[in-house]
Order: sequence, then C-alpha cells, then structure tokens
Amino acid sequence: MKAVVYEAFSTPPQIKTVADPTPEAHGVVVKVQATGVCRSDWHGWVGHDTDIVLPHVPGHELAGVVEAVGKDVTKWRVGDRVTVPFVGGCGSCPECRSGNQQVCEKQFQPGFTHWGSFAEYVSIHKADINLVALPETLDFATAASLGCRFVTSFRAVVDQGKTSAGQWVAVHGCGGVGLSAIMIANAVGANVIAIDISDEKLAMARAMGAVATVNATKVANVVEAVAEITQGGVHVSLDALGHPTTCFNSISNLRRRGKHIQVGLMLAENSTPAIPMAKVIAHELEILGSHGMQAHRYGAMLDMVQTGKLVPEKLIGKRINLEQSIDALMNMDTFSVAGVTVVTEF
Repeated sequence: MKAVVYEAFSTPPQIKTVADPTPEAHGVVVKVQATGVCRSDWHGWVGHDTDIVLPHVPGHELAGVVEAVGKDVTKWRVGDRVTVPFVGGCGSCPECRSGNQQVCEKQFQPGFTHWGSFAEYVSIHKADINLVALPETLDFATAASLGCRFVTSFRAVVDQGKTSAGQWVAVHGCGGVGLSAIMIANAVGANVIAIDISDEKLAMARAMGAVATVNATKVANVVEAVAEITQGGVHVSLDALGHPTTCFNSISNLRRRGKHIQVGLMLAENSTPAIPMAKVIAHELEILGSHGMQAHRYGAMLDMVQTGKLVPEKLIGKRINLEQSIDALMNMDTFSVAGVTVVTEF
C-alpha cells in the first residue's frame, strides 16, 4: 500500500510503498477513504509522543470501509462503513468495564501506538468495542473530521462540562477543536465567546455560533474582556489550544464554581502550566480533562448530526491528497489554515 512514512522525528516524511496490514484476530483492516490532519499528528512527528516507534505512519482521524476481518470479530463485516475513536479500549480493564474506554489502561491509538491512517489501509484493534457504524447519509470526509477534534469537543462540552442552555461558555483557540466546541455549545443553547489571535478564525467562530469574539492581540486583558461581556465570568471554559497562556486565561475567566476543561494537549515545554490555584480554591472551580470519546457515546452525537443540530461539514477547510498531507503535517503548528484539513485522495 501507499503510505506517508517518517524515519526520524522532525524530518520530512515521504510517500512509500509498504506492506498491507493484516487484521489482528480481534481487529479489522479498514480501507481509508478520508483522514484528518490534526495537531496531535504534528506532536507525534516532532517526537512529543513516547508511544511512537520509528519508522512510523501517522494519522488517527479516519473513516472508511472494512476491508478484512479478524477471526474473533463478531459485529463487523467486509464492506461496512465505519469510523473509530482516536483512543481505543482493551475491553477488559476497570475503565473499559465502567464504559470509559477513553482512559483505558491499555489503550491503543492508530497513528501513535501503531501505524495510522495516512495510508491506503489501517489496522484497528478490538473492533467489536471500538468501531462505530456510519450513517449512509454521512460522507467520509465529514466522518473523518469527527475523529479526534469534534468528538473530544463533544465530550468536553456535553459530558465533562455538562453545559446547558443559557450558560456562558468561553472557547480559547479557534482551530478545529475550538470551532467544534463552539458549534456544539451553541447547539445545546449556550452563549459562546470565542477567543483567538486571528480575525479570520474569529469570523469563522461567529459563523459557528459564537455570540461574541475577543482578539487576544487587541485587548489589554483577555480575562477582563470576558468578564465584561458576561458580567462576571463564564460557567464553562475550554482551552482548545493547549498553551500555558490560554490555560491560565481559561481558568481565570470562570465565574464562581465554574468548570475549566483542558482539551488542547499540553506537551513538552507546555506540560507544566501555571494555574491560579488560589482562585481555584476560593471560588470552588473545577479543572477537568477531556481525552477523546467512547465509541458507545457516538450515537448521541451522530443523532444531532442527522437532525441538523450539528453540521460538522462546515468545519472542513481544505480537502487534499496524500502527497499534500506531508506539508500540511509539517506546518500544522503554524495555525495558518482555518478549519479542518482532510485527506480525501489516496
């Protein structure tokens, strides 16, 4: 098969012909029809992820068709249209048994723990608990765009933040994660404030439902700007970027007993951000993480897509081919592209 391969961290990947994967007894092989280019892939490429063994094929936001099925798989057949959470569960640890596969002790992640979806085919483990059936009406590019950023945002807003109608929500960072969170929070009836440094991305945030925007480069203090808009702070705030500044601002702009959700990855030099702990204690703030979403929770999200309450295809910024994914991956940290970039030609 054709695949994007890098032999060393932070060196340009190449298109290579490599062996086709075969399914594990408990897994399947998926013919990839679309795969998103995500900042998590960039983190892996530069060497921030310790699970990666070189040489490596990146890619974890995928949708496609089952090509081959392992002997122990009971729920899936060749030809099924599927997607998969970027965190897969083992099915047997305490977290999986409680329904929390997103924090499985023995989790697997295509594109990190094994070769990913920047390729014609990808192997998916533990298929019976991790694969998600796609509605016939959902195109592969849109389905792939759900795979990491959208589902993580859905869990952050709905399950972790328990966001409700009428609440104020701040979203710090308007890339794919942030724009997804804005759309989802708006869909559940919240009033969303979008914060970014790009007027183009803030314009897209307004199109996704943000009722107010703050350009962090054009105000003296982001926290004060949010407090002024909301008359006291937000109920729920998300750091959708993953940077010490956005993390600090997200916690600081909460009203009393508010919830901060950390969605953007905090790795390498950003892994130990300053936290206003005195405020956390005095105001009884909650600090929560959001790491993917379980396959069994996709139904609630897909129902909202099917009814038109969520329109994730609006988040797709560019559709590219596999060769173009190399530049897209290497330049992911420049934040130069609005929306989600999806590989649709292999």
